[in-house]
Amino acid sequence: MTKGRTKKKQDESWGKFIRDIAVILLLVLGIHSCAAKPFYIPSDSMMPVLRNGDRLIVSKYPYGWSYASVSFHLAPKIEGRIFGKLPERGDIVVFEHPVTREDYIKRVIGLPGDRIEMKGGVLIINGTPVKREQQPDMIIPVDANTPSRDDHGSSGLDRYRTIDGQGREILEIPIIRETLPGGARFDTIDMVERPDVDEFALYTVPPGHLFLMGDNRDGSADSRVPVVAKGLGGAVPFDVISGRAEIVTFSTDGNAKWYNPLSWFRALRSGRAGTDLRPERDGGGT
Repeated sequence: MTKGRTKKKQDESWGKFIRDIAVILLLVLGIHSCAAKPFYIPSDSMMPVLRNGDRLIVSKYPYGWSYASVSFHLAPKIEGRIFGKLPERGDIVVFEHPVTREDYIKRVIGLPGDRIEMKGGVLIINGTPVKREQQPDMIIPVDANTPSRDDHGSSGLDRYRTIDGQGREILEIPIIRETLPGGARFDTIDMVERPDVDEFALYTVPPGHLFLMGDNRDGSADSRVPVVAKGLGGAVPFDVISGRAEIVTFSTDGNAKWYNPLSWFRALRSGRAGTDLRPERDGGGT
């Protein structure tokens, strides 16, 4: 009798443990899918605002919820959004690639009905070139997360490597500040003339779609780039948007080793934590 009671208690204990784990997993999935989730930046396509190695918080609720809101790409593709609200031009959004279902992060440039084109690297929206202002060069120390000169798949930023007065290797990057219709202002990189992305024929954003671009204009596979070249092949459906990038929590330089906790702290980049990812807005533009 005692053995039977003991076995029953053990079974109940294991059952409670499994239920607790299931509840925790469902809670985590619910928070990731409905409220907010972390996101890691693995490339330079959103430079200069976002850097390779940044960790972000992405909020899930600003645009409502769709199948893409579910974390880990578990949900089947179903049209429609609950409490859907279109992003504003200038918002940085995380989304599922419409074909590969990989996570991407880009900036909203065109809304449904907008006419988008590029001439000589100049973005034109609804027939009006966006305001462009030259800014001081951005100086960034070269680290392990900077593309190497031999990395043929890099964003092209390695061409701006140079040595500063103290003998340190840096990137000295030219910056252009753009102001979109509606007043959203943010910095971009426009490196060299690249006809494949700097020349983009007039394109009208279809209903229920968004035109997305990277801030590193010559190093981003976005709505200007065909799917076969890892781009988006035009505007993407609103339903693929999973959330809005809000803030940088921390950033690392690529030198951290998982087996060495001390390296985690040494790899932290100063000045990145707390970076607000919402664009400045002045109410100007047309």
